[in-house]
Amino acid sequence: MARTRRPLIAGNWKMNGLRADGLALAKGVADGVKQAGWSDRDVLVCPPATLVLAVAEAVKGSGVLVGGENCHAKANGAHTGEIAAEMLHDCGATYVIVGHSERRADCGETDAIVRAKAEAAWRAGLVPIVCIGETLAEREAGKTLSVLETQLKGSVPAGSTAANLVVAYEPVWAIGTGKTPTTPEVAAAHAHIRKVLGGLTGEAAQFRLLYGGSVKGSNAAELLAAGDVDGALVGGASLKADEFLAIAKAA
Repeated sequence: MARTRRPLIAGNWKMNGLRADGLALAKGVADGVKQAGWSDRDVLVCPPATLVLAVAEAVKGSGVLVGGENCHAKANGAHTGEIAAEMLHDCGATYVIVGHSERRADCGETDAIVRAKAEAAWRAGLVPIVCIGETLAEREAGKTLSVLETQLKGSVPAGSTAANLVVAYEPVWAIGTGKTPTTPEVAAAHAHIRKVLGGLTGEAAQFRLLYGGSVKGSNAAELLAAGDVDGALVGGASLKADEFLAIAKAA
């Protein structure tokens, strides 16, 4: 059966890149996407907040989309050091990552906070990419599917549709470690996520589900071919244009 969901390859730059580095990387990705002429997949880069505006201007007209790595739940106010979804939108972003495991761990973000941020993204006209994933201890205890279900039910807002929200599954233990689940394990996790979404929305079959966690050019084709995988949320490999483009090509 032919794939009906449009693949999305998203790069999460994390806390990397000064202006010169970021612009060079953005230009490399933009040039590669333009040269490839893809019309059947979406390519997204999510730079740190300091680079969103410059990167959005650098990739304009290339087809490359731009997103933020995080946003606050409020539109404005006394929240020193935070960035509102409206600010990201104002800089040219169309997506924003919320609930990444590094935010959940480093900043204590709960499912409720993640849900509020996803709703804030909608308020600003952005599509949130809601991240979920289990730790190594949870996987070894056989709790992977229950953890994913709990996080989904707590993090995905009411009113979510395939057009206004993306879900990214990132096993915490696979991020930046070079380790990845087996393809059947990835497929099983994604199938469970889609099943849980079926109880939350009438559009579960249309939702784009991304896999993240040590995705690189050499394993992208296999991971992206797993059942119910509609793209990737790429970390370290998104910092090299050639590597990121190889992953996008695999989609």
